Amino acid sequence: MTPARNGAPEVSPVFLCLCCIHVFLSCAVFSSRFVVGQPPKPVFACDVDGDPSLAAFGFCNASLGVEERVADLVKRLTLQEKIGFLVNSAGNVDRLGIPKYEWWSEALHGVSYVGPGTKFSSLVPGATSFPQVILTAASFNATLFEIIGKVVSTEARAMHNVGLAGLTFWSPNVNIFRDPRWGRGQETPGEDPLLSSKYASGYVRGLQQSDDGNADRLKVAACCKHYTAYDLDNWKGVDRFHFNAVVTQQDLDDTFQPPFKSCVLDGNVASVMCSFNQVNGIPTCADPDLLAGVIRGKWKLNGYIVTDCDSVDVFYNSQHYTKTPEEAVAKAILAGLDLNCGSFLGQHTEAAVKGGLLNESAVDRAISNNFATLMRLGFFDGDPRKQSYGKLGPDDVCTPSNQELAREAARQGIVLLKNKAGSLPLSATTIKSLAVIGPNANVTKTMIGNYEGTPCKYVTPLQGLAAIVSTTYVAGCADVGCGTAQTDDAKKAASSADATVLVMGADQSIEREGVDRVDIHLPGQQSLLVSEVANVSKGPVILVIMSGGGMDVSFAKDNDKITSILWVGYPGEAGGAAMADVIFGDHNPSGRLPMTWYLQSYADAVPMTNMNMRPDPATGYPGRTYRFYTGPTVYSFGDGLSYSNFSHRLVQAPQLVSVPLEEGHACHSSACESLEATGEKCSNLAFDVHLRVENVGRYSGSHTVFLFSSPPSVHRSPHKHLLGFEKVFLAPQSEGQVQFKVDVCKDLSVVDEVGRRKVALGTYVLHVGDLKHALSVQI
Repeated sequence: MTPARNGAPEVSPVFLCLCCIHVFLSCAVFSSRFVVGQPPKPVFACDVDGDPSLAAFGFCNASLGVEERVADLVKRLTLQEKIGFLVNSAGNVDRLGIPKYEWWSEALHGVSYVGPGTKFSSLVPGATSFPQVILTAASFNATLFEIIGKVVSTEARAMHNVGLAGLTFWSPNVNIFRDPRWGRGQETPGEDPLLSSKYASGYVRGLQQSDDGNADRLKVAACCKHYTAYDLDNWKGVDRFHFNAVVTQQDLDDTFQPPFKSCVLDGNVASVMCSFNQVNGIPTCADPDLLAGVIRGKWKLNGYIVTDCDSVDVFYNSQHYTKTPEEAVAKAILAGLDLNCGSFLGQHTEAAVKGGLLNESAVDRAISNNFATLMRLGFFDGDPRKQSYGKLGPDDVCTPSNQELAREAARQGIVLLKNKAGSLPLSATTIKSLAVIGPNANVTKTMIGNYEGTPCKYVTPLQGLAAIVSTTYVAGCADVGCGTAQTDDAKKAASSADATVLVMGADQSIEREGVDRVDIHLPGQQSLLVSEVANVSKGPVILVIMSGGGMDVSFAKDNDKITSILWVGYPGEAGGAAMADVIFGDHNPSGRLPMTWYLQSYADAVPMTNMNMRPDPATGYPGRTYRFYTGPTVYSFGDGLSYSNFSHRLVQAPQLVSVPLEEGHACHSSACESLEATGEKCSNLAFDVHLRVENVGRYSGSHTVFLFSSPPSVHRSPHKHLLGFEKVFLAPQSEGQVQFKVDVCKDLSVVDEVGRRKVALGTYVLHVGDLKHALSVQI
């Protein structure tokens, strides 16, 4: 019996239970043991207590406005000093009381050790590691998105106060999960623009919003990345450093841009990161239309624009977009870039200015945006321990409530995809023995995905299950690659156990930054192991898939011996406990897939490099995501079962919506298929949809209500798209009301061929579960 890589040691169930209790209690009190000597000092400017002369500087005067303080600081700097503030490892200016500052920290699903701005120590040995984003998104719980962000920012501030973290976190990743093979899809909220937008703005608000509600202050500064149309890392020799994403204006504005727009307009994000790839022949970090034109011009970003790390170097050295490094610097800064992750701007900006390619005023503009962000964070207000979050410290990291939230987030995201004849939940009283099999059955680090930090603790799948029932554990494969399935011991365990849980899937060796998949089946001989074990199992067989991307598990879906299938994403530090909660019925699953699970034949037929979302009948290109692809799937966006059944009843929805037009409008005298979704006609143009939802099953549980629209077939509109989602908790045989307010111009509209948002005229079909309701939009 081979223990899985990065797995926990095999121990008895009784010891497991005691160990879990011990770890939980020790984590709750670990910080009290660190009161030894003076804790490290946080990094901050304007230390007036240490140097009273700094009080004379206007930029150190917190009573002045941000703009005035920034202008005072910039005018005091030499060109060389200014250039030091264009890079992530920002320089110090001792004469002004400004220390070095590291901009690069990460907090994708918890405070991370990725990036030089954050580190763990004996003082704070770990931070709460929430599920990887794709699983949190599967909860379809917008409140949860924000609550997690709030907890992460509290832990980040606590670490900042003891010198272990910065204040600028380059998270979240809000790219659209366009292709099932993308290695970084795990980091994203999925394939749907609305869900991604709701996640983006919610998580950003959680990270950034100050407790006093002052929009000019930031708790920490978030960053939405990677702008834009970035969703290929390395596929069949095509890599992100050389890829030119050819994207129609319609797809750009309809699919790829909405999450970033929501970040800025709804989340008030402090930063946007431009990506490595080109879009239509122009590197995103050198595109004045995308940066200065859209982010800062149309959307009015209040913050800074940063490169993905070494992006300017990449478009000069790898893409050969400019002839000289100085031209590359000038292109980037003039396009609207403010900060370079890397050293390229630090090395070549002075020569660009002296060579006449760039005015110093452009450098002033860039660093002003950077300084303004630090001002809003309180970096120039003196010792942060005397400010709003000054009392936060090690006691506020890995608290019991934070760890319980990580477990709850995993529970809410886990998706039940198959449940034959009520196989689940298992009964802890009737199931006396459990075979726990698979390369992911006893893993630790695999559960937290990438852009991770050191977690407070781990509960592996094996540990979670063994805390409930007697288990026999067999890895079955040496690792997830499963070059050779070791079936004998696995079959023996399954044939004698009351039930079998197979924990299969992927890890970062299969899908990660820099690695896209070609094959979307379970890796190696995992399918063989699953099938052979299922064939001899005495009791129910539960297949658990731990992965970021979807898998072609048609073989398991169609195998009657495999009674249940669960997808658990990368479920975070408490993943094993959450899985056990679902499998044994302590939690009724309510997660829904945030992405389509395609067949391998789809991956074989569709090049990852084709960015088109819409199908092309002329070439046979099938399109992408549930919005445009209508072919066969393994599982569809929004799929997910419950231990209960829920029914929907439409209470209120209009059959006709009339769009008011001014006299003389062209559409009064000639037929129009759509109207511009702007102007006076959009004011107060909205309607309500009221539904009654009833839990007709035996279990209490949450239920996600989706409101979809199928618009008229104009402008190559989506086959179906999501208008809204709500989560409702219902006891057995009880019902509740769900209400959606639909803004016609914002929610119901489609994007035309040149990127303009339009209200299509004609018949829409609203979908809620099996309900369909026709709605006519006319002038």
